[in-house]
Amino acid sequence: MLNRRWISLVLHVLAATLLLVAGGTPVQAGLRLCNQSFDVLNVALAQPSGQGFATRGWWRVAPNQCAMLEREALRSRYYYVFAADVFGNEVLVGSIPMCVAPRRFQIEGQQDCLLRGYLDARFAEVDTQDRPDWTVFVTPRPN
Repeated sequence: MLNRRWISLVLHVLAATLLLVAGGTPVQAGLRLCNQSFDVLNVALAQPSGQGFATRGWWRVAPNQCAMLEREALRSRYYYVFAADVFGNEVLVGSIPMCVAPRRFQIEGQQDCLLRGYLDARFAEVDTQDRPDWTVFVTPRPN
């Protein structure tokens, strides 16, 4: 009798698990960055804001981990990401200049970074193809 109850319980748990995996919960929309490199990364995000761009950071992302940079459905096709290892070496190569700060920051406007007391960093453009959620993968640098 105990075996039948145990088997019934296991079957119910398996059925509930299959329902969740098959679509019982929606995927969270937003912008994720997954670190597939061997380094801990410091990550900053730039996104459209008003007439220009706003930057914010830092997210610390360990190897083989992901971080949600934007938790809402994406409203722009292009976002910009900067990533450096803990030694300050750029890991995600970009060419778009934006403002960052040494500690946690949120900066509106991207003109005259140095004159305003901020640092200048080169962000990489991310084309989300107008999708509501996107994942950026950072892979190891070639030797």
